[in-house]
Amino acid sequence: MALNEVLTEIDTGLDAAMERLFELLKIRSISTDPAYKSETREAAEWLVKELASLGFEAELRDTPGHPMVVAHSKGDGPRILFYGHYDVQPVDPLELWDTPPFEPQIQDTPNGKVIRGRGASDDKGQLMTFVEACRAYKAVNGELPGNLVIFLEGEEESGSPSLVPFMKDNAEELTCDLALICDTSMVSPGVPSIAGSLRGMLKDEFTLHGPRIDLHSGHYGGPALNPLREISKIIASFHDEEGRVAVEGFYEGVHEVPPEQLEAWKTCGFDEKEYLAHAGMTVAHGEKGYTTLEQQWARPTLEINGLWGGYQGAGSKTVIPAEAHCKITCRLVGDMDPAYVRKALRKHVEDRLPVDATITWDNDLDGAPASVMDTSRPEFEAARQALSDEWNREAVIVGMGGSIPIGYYFKSILGMDAMLIGFANDDDAIHSPNEKYDVKSFHKGIRSWARILDRIAK
Repeated sequence: MALNEVLTEIDTGLDAAMERLFELLKIRSISTDPAYKSETREAAEWLVKELASLGFEAELRDTPGHPMVVAHSKGDGPRILFYGHYDVQPVDPLELWDTPPFEPQIQDTPNGKVIRGRGASDDKGQLMTFVEACRAYKAVNGELPGNLVIFLEGEEESGSPSLVPFMKDNAEELTCDLALICDTSMVSPGVPSIAGSLRGMLKDEFTLHGPRIDLHSGHYGGPALNPLREISKIIASFHDEEGRVAVEGFYEGVHEVPPEQLEAWKTCGFDEKEYLAHAGMTVAHGEKGYTTLEQQWARPTLEINGLWGGYQGAGSKTVIPAEAHCKITCRLVGDMDPAYVRKALRKHVEDRLPVDATITWDNDLDGAPASVMDTSRPEFEAARQALSDEWNREAVIVGMGGSIPIGYYFKSILGMDAMLIGFANDDDAIHSPNEKYDVKSFHKGIRSWARILDRIAK
């Protein structure tokens, strides 16, 4: 690979690359809303056409939901899969957008130029960094880099219902030596990052039933069991005074972070004050004895996401409600088993039920364990060096507090490790009004993938 020539090609072709990105951003591929089904398919067809124009064997593959895009370069070298998604979140509330969400434009900000529009960061801008790196390579070398498989889905923002069946049905075709995922961010602006782990996720929901019907709080106040009061006691019992989850067995499978990894995290550019201030906080409120980064990347959590019951309208209604409701999510790390955690959580709740109270659980909610990659693989160090060269700053291997199911599926279904490398920033407002992607992220993201491919695709 004539790397310097490829990088020059990327620099001189940036404006044209931006125009192509804008074409994709204009397509309203909102996967969760049936009203946009045809436009979501249009985005997939656009990508198939673009990839085919570069020499990929590209196909649109139908599913019960939105289509997949699968493309092959069929060159020599290790087999590498690149994953991204072309669907986007809804734009509501529309009135909070400063510009039309599907009319992308370049804006000047105090921190530099940004691309404004839905999907600019999540994930169209990110996936196009890889496509444009391949384009530049082809322009210079006359052929595509290595033995690549590009796998793009259109349901990531709506739960990926077709993903697992498709992967199982096409496992032989999709299984590679390594997967690359671009749907991530940098730990801090200008600090290139490779995620080596993802927290897993467990969802649960229950209803606490008390009286047969809502009761008059004058006639029954005192003698009656109040579900809101009882559910509050249960919720308060989930954590101790140190912020540690008090569910027996909850920490089974949790491992402490190795000291050398903690030292590396200290120099990753993370600004704790800025991180907290962004959310309107001055101190971290998690588990005592662990840094903010440890709490976010390496410790499990039990969070209350929703709590309701009784009268919700204007004014007052003097009732004791018949039931109360709670939604819970747990972020999982290490070797935590979602089924084991669910069983322990439910036992904790049911052991604390008073007489005359019953529980109904939602049994349709899912869970997935954490994904921990083998960061000792030589590809991780090769990619880290490539990123460091491009950004003139030591790249870091980090954890991720979020849960990206595709990382787990690559591991569990296809037996592949994945490198998660993205160039988004925390202030990109993904899923929110006024989403943006820094022009610098787009430009240097393309250059970064060129450097990475130069090191690992041979």
